[in-house]
Amino acid sequence: MQMFLQILSILIPVLFAITLHEVGHGWAAKQFGDRTAEIQGRLTLNPIAHVDPIGTVLLPGFLLFLAFSGSGGLIFGWAKPVPINPMNLRNPKRDMFFVAIAGPAANLLMTCFWSIFFTVSVYLFGEQHYLHPYIILMAQTGVFINLVLMVFNLLPIPPLDGGRVLRSIVNEKIGRTIDLIEPYGFFIVVGLLFLGALQPIFKIVQSIATIFI
Repeated sequence: MQMFLQILSILIPVLFAITLHEVGHGWAAKQFGDRTAEIQGRLTLNPIAHVDPIGTVLLPGFLLFLAFSGSGGLIFGWAKPVPINPMNLRNPKRDMFFVAIAGPAANLLMTCFWSIFFTVSVYLFGEQHYLHPYIILMAQTGVFINLVLMVFNLLPIPPLDGGRVLRSIVNEKIGRTIDLIEPYGFFIVVGLLFLGALQPIFKIVQSIATIFI
């Protein structure tokens, strides 16, 4: 039972962090004229609609296993990207800025939610309640994973949100160069992770997380 509650305390914030990130993109796109995500049933808080077999199930599950075996600590993943059709946007170049930034903004809101959740839970149940350790774990995971997703996705590397933001604010000449980089963006990010180049970012996020919890 104890192990089940620990796993649940980690999985719940992880699932909703990646789900709300994608819903944020779809919701913003709808505001600017693109209803593709809504039509395909992706503007829902049901995590099942956003499940990516690798990013939502296999990778977080494997990292969770490593965490409990003492071989790892970072639980990370991603959801199936919501479909966005820029041609449906009223002003594609300008509007994509807001569509791209909506995902990280959703993670920032979730960070604040988990911080408030922690404070209210402690106030209502007290530190002696048997669920207190799991509430702390859930809140800490919620704050950390949302901050990681927010900061990570703001890296100016396409197809990350930061790359989309950058593409929307530069001139067309630079924009075309960014478009050429995009097919290799995933490999660039994996390479940076493998080389440990992004480790300082995770350490900064850990420091920022202490402000919320």
